Amino acid sequence: MATSQIIYTGELRTEATHLKSGTTIITDAPTDNQGKGEAFSPSDLVATALGSCMMTIMGIYAQRENIDLKDTKMDITKVMTAELPRKIATIIVDIYFPKNLNLSEKHQISLKNAAHTCPVALSLSSEIEQNVRFFF
Repeated sequence: MATSQIIYTGELRTEATHLKSGTTIITDAPTDNQGKGEAFSPSDLVATALGSCMMTIMGIYAQRENIDLKDTKMDITKVMTAELPRKIATIIVDIYFPKNLNLSEKHQISLKNAAHTCPVALSLSSEIEQNVRFFF
């Protein structure tokens, strides 16, 4: 069974539907590539998927260890290549853990490992630099 269905709605915009839940998202081409930039671009979604995946895998570890990661925040920065072909060069992921967590060194190391071994991180081309910074 398909995971999603995407419809091109015109003017460099798509609407994607997650078939199991019915949740939809739209994408626009970015303003620096002939688009309106009114929504995530497809490459924005790739970068955002990396962060979401990292957070999910860290969350699985945290649940098992009775650590509450609520209010952990990520800033995702996508950097495109300057030359053609246009593609993602670097994804910067800054992860900010709540100051009141007081995580042990063991937990910090395990959370870092969880982030770096999430399925999206492991699936991206090695040509894409993944610059992940943790702020405990």
